[in-house]
Amino acid sequence: MSPAKYTELGAFLRSRRERIRPADIGLPTGLRRRVPGLRREEVAQLAGASVDYYNELERGAGSQPSEQMIAALARALRLTADERDYLFHLADRPVPVQGGAASHVHPGMLDLLDRLASTPAQVMTDLHVTLVQNPAAVALIGDQTGFRGPRASFVHRWFTEPDARRLYPEADHEAQSRSFVADLRAAAARRDARDTEAPSMIQSLLGTSSEFASLWADHDVAVRRNDRKRLNHPVLGLVEVNCLNLFSEDGRQRLLWFTPATGTDSSGLLDLLAVIGTQEVAEPTP
Repeated sequence: MSPAKYTELGAFLRSRRERIRPADIGLPTGLRRRVPGLRREEVAQLAGASVDYYNELERGAGSQPSEQMIAALARALRLTADERDYLFHLADRPVPVQGGAASHVHPGMLDLLDRLASTPAQVMTDLHVTLVQNPAAVALIGDQTGFRGPRASFVHRWFTEPDARRLYPEADHEAQSRSFVADLRAAAARRDARDTEAPSMIQSLLGTSSEFASLWADHDVAVRRNDRKRLNHPVLGLVEVNCLNLFSEDGRQRLLWFTPATGTDSSGLLDLLAVIGTQEVAEPTP
Protein backbone atom coordinates (compact mmCIF):
# COMPACT_ATOMS: atom_id res chain seq x y z
CA MET A 1 0.00 0.00 0.00
CA SER A 2 1.22 3.48 -0.81
CA PRO A 3 1.41 6.13 1.95
CA ALA A 4 -1.37 8.04 0.20
CA LYS A 5 -3.68 5.03 0.35
CA TYR A 6 -2.86 4.44 4.01
CA THR A 7 -3.79 8.05 4.73
CA GLU A 8 -7.01 7.84 2.72
CA LEU A 9 -7.91 4.51 4.33
CA GLY A 10 -7.59 6.04 7.79
CA ALA A 11 -9.63 9.10 6.83
CA PHE A 12 -12.35 6.96 5.26
CA LEU A 13 -12.64 4.68 8.29
CA ARG A 14 -12.85 7.68 10.60
CA SER A 15 -15.55 9.35 8.48
CA ARG A 16 -17.67 6.19 8.44
CA ARG A 17 -17.21 5.64 12.18
CA GLU A 18 -18.34 9.16 13.04
CA ARG A 19 -21.58 8.91 11.10
CA ILE A 20 -22.98 5.91 13.01
CA ARG A 21 -25.15 6.55 16.02
CA PRO A 22 -24.54 4.06 18.84
CA ALA A 23 -28.26 3.41 19.06
CA ASP A 24 -28.20 2.22 15.44
CA ILE A 25 -26.26 -0.86 16.48
CA GLY A 26 -27.80 -1.40 19.89
CA LEU A 27 -25.20 0.46 21.98
CA PRO A 28 -26.20 2.87 24.77
CA THR A 29 -25.65 6.53 23.92
CA GLY A 30 -24.44 7.43 27.39
CA LEU A 31 -24.13 10.85 28.95
CA ARG A 32 -20.35 11.06 28.72
CA ARG A 33 -19.97 10.33 25.02
CA ARG A 34 -17.94 13.27 23.72
CA VAL A 35 -17.39 12.19 20.11
CA PRO A 36 -19.88 11.77 17.27
CA GLY A 37 -20.62 8.24 16.20
CA LEU A 38 -18.82 5.22 17.59
CA ARG A 39 -15.65 5.12 19.64
CA ARG A 40 -12.61 3.46 18.10
CA GLU A 41 -12.66 0.68 20.67
CA GLU A 42 -16.29 -0.05 19.81
CA VAL A 43 -15.47 -0.48 16.12
CA ALA A 44 -12.52 -2.68 17.01
CA GLN A 45 -14.70 -4.88 19.19
CA LEU A 46 -17.40 -5.18 16.52
CA ALA A 47 -14.80 -6.13 13.91
CA GLY A 48 -12.91 -8.55 16.13
CA ALA A 49 -9.72 -6.48 15.96
CA SER A 50 -7.43 -5.19 18.68
CA VAL A 51 -7.93 -1.57 19.66
CA ASP A 52 -4.27 -0.80 18.96
CA TYR A 53 -4.49 -2.22 15.45
CA TYR A 54 -7.64 -0.27 14.61
CA ASN A 55 -6.11 2.93 16.01
CA GLU A 56 -3.13 2.44 13.72
CA LEU A 57 -5.39 2.03 10.70
CA GLU A 58 -7.17 5.30 11.42
CA ARG A 59 -3.82 6.99 11.81
CA GLY A 60 -2.85 5.79 8.34
CA ALA A 61 -0.30 3.31 9.64
CA GLY A 62 -0.08 -0.36 10.61
CA SER A 63 0.07 -3.48 8.47
CA GLN A 64 -2.07 -3.99 5.39
CA PRO A 65 -5.47 -5.33 6.50
CA SER A 66 -6.43 -8.80 5.31
CA GLU A 67 -9.49 -9.54 3.20
CA GLN A 68 -11.23 -10.95 6.28
CA MET A 69 -10.44 -7.83 8.34
CA ILE A 70 -11.74 -5.51 5.61
CA ALA A 71 -14.98 -7.47 5.43
CA ALA A 72 -15.30 -7.35 9.22
CA LEU A 73 -14.71 -3.58 9.27
CA ALA A 74 -17.29 -3.09 6.51
CA ARG A 75 -19.87 -4.94 8.58
CA ALA A 76 -18.96 -3.14 11.80
CA LEU A 77 -19.29 0.25 10.07
CA ARG A 78 -22.48 -0.73 8.20
CA LEU A 79 -20.96 0.13 4.82
CA THR A 80 -22.99 -0.05 1.64
CA ALA A 81 -21.80 -2.37 -1.12
CA ASP A 82 -20.14 0.55 -2.94
CA GLU A 83 -18.40 1.71 0.24
CA ARG A 84 -17.23 -1.82 0.97
CA ASP A 85 -15.73 -2.13 -2.53
CA TYR A 86 -13.99 1.23 -2.07
CA LEU A 87 -12.52 0.03 1.23
CA PHE A 88 -11.04 -3.00 -0.54
CA HIS A 89 -9.59 -0.67 -3.17
CA LEU A 90 -7.92 1.52 -0.55
CA ALA A 91 -6.43 -1.56 1.11
CA ASP A 92 -5.05 -2.85 -2.22
CA ARG A 93 -7.10 -6.02 -1.92
CA PRO A 94 -9.24 -7.51 -4.70
CA VAL A 95 -12.97 -7.24 -4.15
CA PRO A 96 -14.05 -10.79 -3.24
CA VAL A 97 -16.59 -12.67 -5.30
CA GLN A 98 -20.04 -12.42 -3.76
CA GLY A 99 -20.90 -15.62 -1.94
CA GLY A 100 -17.62 -16.27 -0.15
CA ALA A 101 -16.76 -15.82 3.50
CA ALA A 102 -15.93 -12.13 2.93
CA SER A 103 -19.22 -11.37 1.19
CA HIS A 104 -20.86 -8.04 1.86
CA VAL A 105 -23.81 -8.22 4.25
CA HIS A 106 -26.59 -5.75 3.61
CA PRO A 107 -26.73 -3.21 6.49
CA GLY A 108 -30.45 -3.86 6.83
CA MET A 109 -29.79 -7.51 7.65
CA LEU A 110 -27.17 -6.50 10.19
CA ASP A 111 -29.66 -4.12 11.80
CA LEU A 112 -32.19 -6.95 12.12
CA LEU A 113 -29.50 -9.22 13.53
CA ASP A 114 -28.72 -6.62 16.21
CA ARG A 115 -32.39 -6.51 17.20
CA LEU A 116 -32.43 -10.27 17.77
CA ALA A 117 -30.01 -10.06 20.68
CA SER A 118 -31.68 -12.78 22.78
CA THR A 119 -32.57 -14.97 19.78
CA PRO A 120 -29.91 -17.13 18.10
CA ALA A 121 -29.52 -15.71 14.58
CA GLN A 122 -27.00 -15.50 11.75
CA VAL A 123 -26.61 -14.27 8.19
CA MET A 124 -25.48 -16.84 5.63
CA THR A 125 -25.17 -17.14 1.86
CA ASP A 126 -27.25 -19.37 -0.39
CA LEU A 127 -24.34 -21.85 -0.32
CA HIS A 128 -24.50 -21.99 3.49
CA VAL A 129 -21.43 -19.87 4.15
CA THR A 130 -22.00 -18.22 7.54
CA LEU A 131 -21.03 -14.54 7.33
CA VAL A 132 -21.92 -13.24 10.78
CA GLN A 133 -23.55 -14.61 13.94
CA ASN A 134 -24.89 -13.04 17.10
CA PRO A 135 -23.54 -14.32 20.45
CA ALA A 136 -26.65 -16.44 21.04
CA ALA A 137 -26.11 -18.31 17.76
CA VAL A 138 -22.46 -18.95 18.64
CA ALA A 139 -23.59 -20.28 22.02
CA LEU A 140 -26.11 -22.59 20.33
CA ILE A 141 -24.18 -24.01 17.36
CA GLY A 142 -20.61 -22.75 17.76
CA ASP A 143 -18.66 -20.20 15.73
CA GLN A 144 -19.24 -21.04 12.07
CA THR A 145 -17.53 -17.97 10.59
CA GLY A 146 -13.86 -18.93 10.81
CA PHE A 147 -13.66 -21.34 7.87
CA ARG A 148 -12.07 -20.41 4.55
CA GLY A 149 -12.07 -21.72 1.00
CA PRO A 150 -14.53 -24.53 0.13
CA ARG A 151 -14.77 -25.38 3.84
CA ALA A 152 -16.53 -22.08 4.50
CA SER A 153 -19.73 -23.75 3.28
CA PHE A 154 -21.42 -25.90 5.90
CA VAL A 155 -22.85 -28.03 3.10
CA HIS A 156 -19.32 -28.77 1.88
CA ARG A 157 -18.21 -29.68 5.40
CA TRP A 158 -21.32 -31.79 5.91
CA PHE A 159 -20.40 -34.11 3.05
CA THR A 160 -16.62 -34.11 3.54
CA GLU A 161 -15.97 -33.82 7.29
CA PRO A 162 -17.65 -36.28 9.70
CA ASP A 163 -17.23 -33.91 12.66
CA ALA A 164 -19.59 -31.41 11.02
CA ARG A 165 -22.45 -33.86 11.54
CA ARG A 166 -22.16 -33.85 15.31
CA LEU A 167 -24.49 -30.86 15.33
CA TYR A 168 -27.43 -33.12 14.43
CA PRO A 169 -28.56 -36.47 15.92
CA GLU A 170 -27.47 -39.38 13.75
CA ALA A 171 -31.09 -40.36 13.14
CA ASP A 172 -31.60 -37.02 11.33
CA HIS A 173 -28.52 -37.19 9.07
CA GLU A 174 -30.22 -38.73 6.05
CA ALA A 175 -33.01 -36.13 6.03
CA GLN A 176 -30.52 -33.31 6.47
CA SER A 177 -28.39 -34.60 3.60
CA ARG A 178 -31.37 -34.67 1.26
CA SER A 179 -32.44 -31.20 2.33
CA PHE A 180 -28.96 -29.74 1.82
CA VAL A 181 -28.66 -31.20 -1.68
CA ALA A 182 -32.11 -30.02 -2.76
CA ASP A 183 -31.39 -26.53 -1.42
CA LEU A 184 -28.00 -26.41 -3.19
CA ARG A 185 -29.62 -27.34 -6.51
CA ALA A 186 -32.15 -24.53 -6.05
CA ALA A 187 -29.37 -22.05 -5.20
CA ALA A 188 -27.33 -23.04 -8.26
CA ALA A 189 -30.37 -22.57 -10.50
CA ARG A 190 -30.94 -19.01 -9.20
CA ARG A 191 -27.40 -17.91 -10.12
CA ASP A 192 -26.63 -16.63 -13.60
CA ALA A 193 -24.50 -18.36 -16.23
CA ARG A 194 -21.38 -16.39 -15.22
CA ASP A 195 -21.30 -17.88 -11.74
CA THR A 196 -18.47 -20.33 -11.09
CA GLU A 197 -18.74 -20.74 -7.32
CA ALA A 198 -21.77 -23.04 -7.20
CA PRO A 199 -20.66 -25.28 -10.14
CA SER A 200 -17.18 -25.59 -8.63
CA MET A 201 -18.62 -26.64 -5.28
CA ILE A 202 -20.97 -29.15 -6.89
CA GLN A 203 -18.20 -30.73 -8.99
CA SER A 204 -15.97 -30.96 -5.92
CA LEU A 205 -18.65 -32.73 -3.91
CA LEU A 206 -19.53 -35.06 -6.79
CA GLY A 207 -15.90 -36.14 -6.89
CA THR A 208 -15.40 -36.58 -3.14
CA SER A 209 -18.71 -37.77 -1.68
CA SER A 210 -20.57 -40.81 -2.99
CA GLU A 211 -23.51 -39.88 -0.76
CA PHE A 212 -23.73 -36.45 -2.36
CA ALA A 213 -23.43 -37.93 -5.87
CA SER A 214 -26.26 -40.38 -5.18
CA LEU A 215 -28.57 -37.67 -3.83
CA TRP A 216 -27.65 -35.24 -6.61
CA ALA A 217 -28.78 -37.84 -9.15
CA ASP A 218 -32.30 -37.70 -7.66
CA HIS A 219 -32.68 -34.10 -8.99
CA ASP A 220 -34.65 -32.91 -5.96
CA VAL A 221 -35.08 -29.12 -5.77
CA ALA A 222 -36.36 -27.33 -2.66
CA VAL A 223 -35.31 -24.08 -0.96
CA ARG A 224 -34.91 -24.44 2.79
CA ARG A 225 -37.38 -21.96 4.21
CA ASN A 226 -38.89 -23.02 7.52
CA ASP A 227 -37.51 -26.14 9.19
CA ARG A 228 -37.92 -27.88 12.50
CA LYS A 229 -34.58 -29.26 13.67
CA ARG A 230 -33.04 -31.12 16.54
CA LEU A 231 -29.63 -29.80 17.55
CA ASN A 232 -27.00 -31.42 19.77
CA HIS A 233 -25.59 -29.05 22.37
CA PRO A 234 -22.64 -30.16 24.55
CA VAL A 235 -24.23 -28.81 27.75
CA LEU A 236 -27.96 -28.51 27.09
CA GLY A 237 -28.28 -31.79 25.26
CA LEU A 238 -30.90 -32.10 22.53
CA VAL A 239 -32.57 -28.79 21.63
CA GLU A 240 -35.53 -28.77 19.25
CA VAL A 241 -35.97 -25.51 17.33
CA ASN A 242 -37.82 -23.89 14.49
CA CYS A 243 -35.52 -22.39 11.85
CA LEU A 244 -36.97 -19.32 10.15
CA ASN A 245 -35.46 -17.51 7.17
CA LEU A 246 -35.64 -14.02 5.71
CA PHE A 247 -34.14 -13.86 2.21
CA SER A 248 -32.46 -10.96 0.46
CA GLU A 249 -34.08 -9.72 -2.75
CA ASP A 250 -31.73 -11.73 -4.98
CA GLY A 251 -31.93 -14.83 -2.78
CA ARG A 252 -28.15 -14.91 -2.30
CA GLN A 253 -28.27 -14.30 1.46
CA ARG A 254 -30.62 -15.24 4.26
CA LEU A 255 -31.11 -14.19 7.84
CA LEU A 256 -31.68 -17.40 9.81
CA TRP A 257 -32.99 -17.37 13.36
CA PHE A 258 -33.88 -20.12 15.80
CA THR A 259 -36.98 -20.21 18.00
CA PRO A 260 -38.03 -22.91 20.48
CA ALA A 261 -40.23 -25.62 18.98
CA THR A 262 -43.77 -25.66 20.34
CA GLY A 263 -44.52 -28.48 22.75
CA THR A 264 -40.92 -28.93 23.88
CA ASP A 265 -38.79 -27.67 26.74
CA SER A 266 -36.54 -25.81 24.29
CA SER A 267 -37.75 -22.37 25.42
CA GLY A 268 -36.14 -22.80 28.81
CA LEU A 269 -33.03 -24.35 27.25
CA LEU A 270 -32.55 -21.39 24.91
CA ASP A 271 -32.91 -19.02 27.88
CA LEU A 272 -29.89 -20.75 29.41
CA LEU A 273 -27.65 -19.90 26.45
CA ALA A 274 -26.82 -16.47 27.84
CA VAL A 275 -25.70 -18.12 31.07
CA ILE A 276 -23.69 -20.91 29.44
CA GLY A 277 -21.97 -18.65 26.94
CA THR A 278 -20.05 -19.45 23.78
CA GLN A 279 -19.96 -23.03 22.66
CA GLU A 280 -16.48 -24.42 21.98
CA VAL A 281 -16.06 -26.04 18.56
CA ALA A 282 -13.15 -27.55 16.71
CA GLU A 283 -10.61 -24.91 15.67
CA PRO A 284 -11.11 -24.06 11.96
CA THR A 285 -8.10 -24.65 9.76
CA PRO A 286 -7.37 -23.00 6.39
